[in-house]
Amino acid sequence: MQACNSNIQYGWVAVLFHWLMAPAIIGMFALGWWMVGLSYYDPWYRQGPDIHKSVGILLALLLVARLLWRWLNTAPAPEPAPRWQQRAASVAHAVLYGLLLAIAASGYLISTADGRAIEVFNWFSVPATLQGLENQEDIAGTIHEWLAWTLMGLVLVHSLAAFKHHFVNKDNTLRKMLGLAPRR
Repeated sequence: MQACNSNIQYGWVAVLFHWLMAPAIIGMFALGWWMVGLSYYDPWYRQGPDIHKSVGILLALLLVARLLWRWLNTAPAPEPAPRWQQRAASVAHAVLYGLLLAIAASGYLISTADGRAIEVFNWFSVPATLQGLENQEDIAGTIHEWLAWTLMGLVLVHSLAAFKHHFVNKDNTLRKMLGLAPRR
């Protein structure tokens, strides 16, 4: 498999971006959902958010790299489908990327509201650049939560659409993102 995308399939770089990010995003949602139920005296009360923030920053960096890669590469030709479905798929992908960017930004605003930098696994720090806004942590937290739930709904639709393409339409849409050769 080649690194760059072709007209008939994704290259290994795009496939790797997708399959690194997909489980990490779902895991981040699960971790976030679990974290909000922790009590102050739970040993994970501080460790859970530290992991969530660190992985969130790494995911944001990976997202930027993925968007650059997508911009620099051709995309495989879409499988034959009604025009409205192709348009819906394009809009859904744009919304997925937009939600991911907005979730990263709102998470950053939550984490830096008190002026402290985000320590990423003690490898590097991301400084607080915008802090001290009135109710910043609460407002950003509410937005972060709503966007995360919206993202999970869209991830479900995205997954179901991939399975529909594979099992109902019997086309190559899912095979492309799995890095498999197209069916003839």
